[in-house]
Amino acid sequence: MVGQEHVVRALTNALRQQRLHHAYLFTGTRGVGKTTIARIIAKALNCETGVTDEPCGKCGACLEIDAGRFVDMIELDAASNTQVDNMRELLENALYAPSSGRYKVYIIDEVHMLSRNAFNAMLKTLEEPPQHVKFILATTDPQKIPVTVLSRCLQFNLKQIPQPQIRDQLQKILDAETIAFEPQALALIARAALGSMRDALSLLDQAIMHGGGKVEEASVRAMLGAVDQTYLYAILKALAGHDGQGLVAEAERMASRSLSFEGALQDLGSLLHRLALAQQVPATVPEDDPDLDILNELSGLFAPDELQLYYQIALQGRQDIGLAPDEYAGFTMTLLRMLAFAPGTATTPAPVRSRSARPESEPPARVTMRAIQAESTPAAPADTPVPAVFSDNAAWGEIVEKLSLSGMARMLAQHCELVSRTASKFELSIAKAHERLLDKPYQDKLKAALQQHFGNALRLSISVGEGNGNSPAEIGDRTTLQRQAEAIAEIEQDPFVRELVENFDARVVESTIRPLQQKDK
Repeated sequence: MVGQEHVVRALTNALRQQRLHHAYLFTGTRGVGKTTIARIIAKALNCETGVTDEPCGKCGACLEIDAGRFVDMIELDAASNTQVDNMRELLENALYAPSSGRYKVYIIDEVHMLSRNAFNAMLKTLEEPPQHVKFILATTDPQKIPVTVLSRCLQFNLKQIPQPQIRDQLQKILDAETIAFEPQALALIARAALGSMRDALSLLDQAIMHGGGKVEEASVRAMLGAVDQTYLYAILKALAGHDGQGLVAEAERMASRSLSFEGALQDLGSLLHRLALAQQVPATVPEDDPDLDILNELSGLFAPDELQLYYQIALQGRQDIGLAPDEYAGFTMTLLRMLAFAPGTATTPAPVRSRSARPESEPPARVTMRAIQAESTPAAPADTPVPAVFSDNAAWGEIVEKLSLSGMARMLAQHCELVSRTASKFELSIAKAHERLLDKPYQDKLKAALQQHFGNALRLSISVGEGNGNSPAEIGDRTTLQRQAEAIAEIEQDPFVRELVENFDARVVESTIRPLQQKDK
């Protein structure tokens, strides 16, 4: 078993100590080894050498299990046998002793597909299992299994297999089969497998056939439609240099090779993730990584917040590409969005000219997304403070009222004070008494609402302080108290009320007075 050492270790110890459970549940995504490990357990329990953590693989029981014809190993696909009658028949047969083996082993794949009645039938056997029966359940969706069944199983979660381990396993297979390969081709297959060894083996078979008996990088790229990383490196260098023409030129080069732009956005997101790791947690990048030099070079071209921004734009672009007129348009618009929201990008609209009016030596003017606004109100550069009229807390309260926020995110905004603001960043402060509101989901919603309101990417930072009493909530409370006091004073000064108080010993009950929402009502 590759990549599941935590499960192998636990089961090995249980077999060595003869501490056997009557039911095991293996969970995990497709192709990570759930059914394989179930069959290995069946061999370990029924090997003719005895119950062992190292079945011989040569005896009749081991060979028959490998061939799938061992009479006491019953495999059931729950997706095709969901009804209670199938389960009752299976459980009735479980009462009989094994025919040739030591244990009857029932392997039920995709067990979450069973009906409720089928689970209830199984539960009765799990509560009082026969000594000669072992259940091994496998599922990709344990959430759908009743807790009454879960509580009676020993559960193991199989994780997605890391790419280096998939690559090493593929190399062992090719070495054993004496098939020529290029290491980078195996890295491509391991990445495309997305943690599934079964998918990796299927892709390896395809690659061997596609390459005519060899596994070469160019052939695997063509088979997978993978994007050459050099294109992505060039795109990031052009982005770092605010070179819009270079970005589009790289996209056109990719189009000329009929590369998958959706795959390109996926690879771009992966590359940005690797750059963020190389930049902030360098120890996570192994020294023998063949891309170490280019990762170090590219990570030095961007600030950490830029990488985070571009990563989010790449994810959003991949999500939206199906809605675009075509993949090329979706890809290039994603790149232009990165360029438009890049910190420090100029925002002055470029004048529109005819093609003949521009000298050949003059490069085309670059227009950013933030430049599309009224000519009379150009946006301020990213590092220019916004005029004071927009920087005080009263204006912050007006902004909060216009944001599409609700619930705890709205409460967070209302209890923050504005510290400073530029065209690309909001700095807020919140009192310690309301620090509990600083959950990341609420901050993310506030940031998204600000970006939607202002139409451009913004950075948001919120610090915890003593508070100056100038948050929208506190200003609103003071306003309410002031209006309440004014309403009470107005009632007390009313001639009719004064007459009642003086002549009939009446009194004003202040708690019953409510100010009108608008004074002119």
